[in-house]
Amino acid sequence: MKNYILDTTVLLYDAHALFSFEENNVIIPITVIEDIDHFKKDQNETGRNARQTSRYLDALRKRGSLTKGVKLDNGGTLFVTLSDAEAVRRIPREFQEKARDNFILATTLAVKERAGNIPTVFVSKDINLRIKADALGFVVEDYESDKVDIEELYSGQTHLTVDAAALDAFREQGTVETREPLFPNQYVTLVDAADASRFALGRFDTTQKKIVRLISEGKEGMFRIKPRNAEQLFTMDALLSDAIQLVTLVGKAGTGKTLLAVAASLSKTIDENLFSRILVSRPTLPMGKDIGFLPGTVEEKLTPWMYPIIDNVDLLLRTEAKARRHIRGFKELMDTGILIIEPLTYIRGRSIHNQYLIVDEAQNLTPHEIKTIITRVGDGTKIVLTGDPYQIDNPYIDSSSNGLTYVVEKFKAQEIAAHVTLTKGERSALSELAANIL
Repeated sequence: MKNYILDTTVLLYDAHALFSFEENNVIIPITVIEDIDHFKKDQNETGRNARQTSRYLDALRKRGSLTKGVKLDNGGTLFVTLSDAEAVRRIPREFQEKARDNFILATTLAVKERAGNIPTVFVSKDINLRIKADALGFVVEDYESDKVDIEELYSGQTHLTVDAAALDAFREQGTVETREPLFPNQYVTLVDAADASRFALGRFDTTQKKIVRLISEGKEGMFRIKPRNAEQLFTMDALLSDAIQLVTLVGKAGTGKTLLAVAASLSKTIDENLFSRILVSRPTLPMGKDIGFLPGTVEEKLTPWMYPIIDNVDLLLRTEAKARRHIRGFKELMDTGILIIEPLTYIRGRSIHNQYLIVDEAQNLTPHEIKTIITRVGDGTKIVLTGDPYQIDNPYIDSSSNGLTYVVEKFKAQEIAAHVTLTKGERSALSELAANIL
């Protein structure tokens, strides 16, 4: 058995963390309860977690005294602990500038001293507070219930070496059998064993149990946007395939994630009339922050966050208009309802049917927020999540604990999902150089 002391950041990240420590003692310093109270009115995911934490604690309070300990259904025991004045005085003076941290660390010290042989573990998602706790000699952990090893993240693609006959057969027939263990919709580069310059691109189809030719192969492009490398060809295939309902795209700036997603949505909605409209959203950090504080209409309030989307749509429509016909402008698409731009907070509680849904900058979402969004998807809707796990602005998550990488790992074995990691920048030579060396 162990004592786990939870910091405020853990409960603001996941209210269910109270029940995530199996048959151990879960200890909540009274200062954490005060902190939770400050966040309960926020209309964002942090506020919702604060309110849910309060509900959980109130329900547990009815079972017995929280200060004496209440048994949890998983076999553990939950305590709410008051500050120890004597322990507070023994916390180093350097840590006393922040009273909140001081009281939480003091509670940890007091619990550790009373615990005897029972290990005491301090759990926090606050990096600096973990460092302080470590300096005091505490055993420290990050809350890692939804962690994914970013270095081992599923890339969505692989290379297979085949003989020349198999490669020629694939090029002629469009399919080839394989005994290699592959994930559904995993993208494959088939390389000639005798000549590495000869290769072909395909996707593993679990229905046929074969590697099949890409849908994107031989196409001119989407709205005159042509894939410039194999990764973009894979991306275009996933975005255009009607059998794939969830697409995740991970890559650094300039790799074409958002441009290709927007181009595919326009192609499928305007040219093929497969979807009723395009719904685009991205986190307005802090996510869920009441946009009522900003001046103007909802559209005007969202404009600063939506410029990347607007720029891509305008680029595609201008290119298409010059190429072959007059086509609707961005404003007209908005006015006619073909293109909808909404903050993610508006999606909560909705059912989204027959739409092409793009969630940009999805790396700034928590796993719970991602779940909330994907569970809104109704019949006939395709959802595309794009982002760069190394460019995160949300203070409660990192490259390994964000919702985007979480979805990539959880859905890699599902037939309705596909993933592509893009590494080669194509925006410009300067953009690629800056992304690599700065």
